[in-house]
Amino acid sequence: MTLVDFLILAVVAAICGMIGESLAGYSVGGCLTSAVIGYIGAFVGLWVARQFGLPELFTVTVAGTSIPIVWSIIGSALLVAALAIIRRATV
Repeated sequence: MTLVDFLILAVVAAICGMIGESLAGYSVGGCLTSAVIGYIGAFVGLWVARQFGLPELFTVTVAGTSIPIVWSIIGSALLVAALAIIRRATV
């Protein structure tokens, strides 16, 4: 994977993380944090989809690495909502 491929995947993950944050109505941090949320959300969303036997929807593949966009957004929203609940419970 080249640097350009990594940057493209980072931008896609950041966009998915930002959409997930806006759906959850809570912001964890800045753009870099949104990218991390997008990556983790892709794993969470894909895991949830596999548990229910759902197909991968709208997958973006760059240099052999793929990110399922729909599940990344859903996973990001679930992750941010969980973080918001935990944060509000501790405050």
